[in-house]
Amino acid sequence: MSDIRHSLLRRDALSAAKEVLYHLDIYFSSQLQSAPLPIVDKGPVELLEEFVFQVPKERSAQPKRLNSLQELQLLEIMCNYFQEQTKDSVRQIIFSSLFSPQGNKADDSRMSLLGKLVSMAVAVCRIPVLECAASWLQRTPVLYCVRLAKALVDDYCCLVPGSIQTLKQIFSASPRFCCQFITSVTALYDLSSDDLIPPMDLLEMIVNWIFEDPRLILITFLNTPIAANLPIGFLELTPLVGLIRWCVKAPLAYKRKKKPPLANGHVSNKVAKDPGVGMDRDSHLLYSKLHLSVLQVLMTLQLHLTEKNLYGRLGLILFDHMVPLVEEINRLADELNPLNASQEIELSLDRLAQALQVAMASGALLCTRDDLRTLCSRLPHNNLLQLVISGPVQQPPHTALPPGFYPHIHTPPLGYGAVPAHPAAHPALPTHPGHTFISGVTFPFRPIR
Repeated sequence: MSDIRHSLLRRDALSAAKEVLYHLDIYFSSQLQSAPLPIVDKGPVELLEEFVFQVPKERSAQPKRLNSLQELQLLEIMCNYFQEQTKDSVRQIIFSSLFSPQGNKADDSRMSLLGKLVSMAVAVCRIPVLECAASWLQRTPVLYCVRLAKALVDDYCCLVPGSIQTLKQIFSASPRFCCQFITSVTALYDLSSDDLIPPMDLLEMIVNWIFEDPRLILITFLNTPIAANLPIGFLELTPLVGLIRWCVKAPLAYKRKKKPPLANGHVSNKVAKDPGVGMDRDSHLLYSKLHLSVLQVLMTLQLHLTEKNLYGRLGLILFDHMVPLVEEINRLADELNPLNASQEIELSLDRLAQALQVAMASGALLCTRDDLRTLCSRLPHNNLLQLVISGPVQQPPHTALPPGFYPHIHTPPLGYGAVPAHPAAHPALPTHPGHTFISGVTFPFRPIR
């Protein structure tokens, strides 16, 4: 690597960046012939940091900076390289070497250039770059994933009005990237504050994607070898947890965002011009549509988990992720109670109950009824939620589930115990004469209206 470095030092910034990609392509291609998953050592990473991200090797040296035109040319060089490289394994390892966080001062430059590269790939529909970005999102800590999601949202939802149409087109180009992008976006916009409510254009695009093809949000799960224990601190296998959070918290979050009128009965100009205030009906319809799609996906999970031999062993919706959601709902309900938000609280709890019920019945959420009762004990009363947490009559345990887990829901509730046998038999009732069937006489059926 030292010989390569000395030859690159004599070149200008752009030709050196192009040359280092060429050398590393040859290096990793030969590595992949002897090992299916070669280890990326410090040498290639240091070359990329010095000649692509312009971070000098010597600490005393001043970092170089590309001007805007040079940066655009560098992005074009990288886009063309990933487009022209036909071996996916080589593309993936080069992309990983370029953009995997190293915990050093080059990470800021690395993340900035990654956001611009993926944004360009969306604009010019470079599918290999989007596929590499999807893999990167899957194996990178969530802290960096939300930074990439924020860069794309800023470019296509905030910077230029109407540019969301370009982002919508990647739905058919790279569904795998769309799935990972949705997971990142739901991690970014958790509705914990008014600033973290997803922009309307982004929400509409994601809802339409999922409504058109609900299996989109299962692509990563269905196409990834899965262990029973998932790593902590990375994106979930599906965006289900984040989408449930959106649907459940949305009524309360938008109610909190809505500004109350002034004491004299007039609304301030700032409130009147706030676009978020006038979108209640549109947002309500979108979240209702999204909630329906999420429930439909949850209903299919039992089959998919069984096919992967993970039914009863892997919870795609972790109970630990439901705990903060319930706590946030409880806090928002207490906060909004003076504003007469009873309808919003009721809707939020109805959606929570439906999601919990279907998730447990399909095996996506593994928890005991006692855990569920304890979790929801402090929430405001809700009839549907009360039915769900009361649980069914205890049945013989499922073969794949340990005793005490939530069985199928189509059984009588716990509140009704078994009726004891009557001590004495009733006397026989007198028999009635049989009725003769008269042909040609129709039954006067009247439908219930």
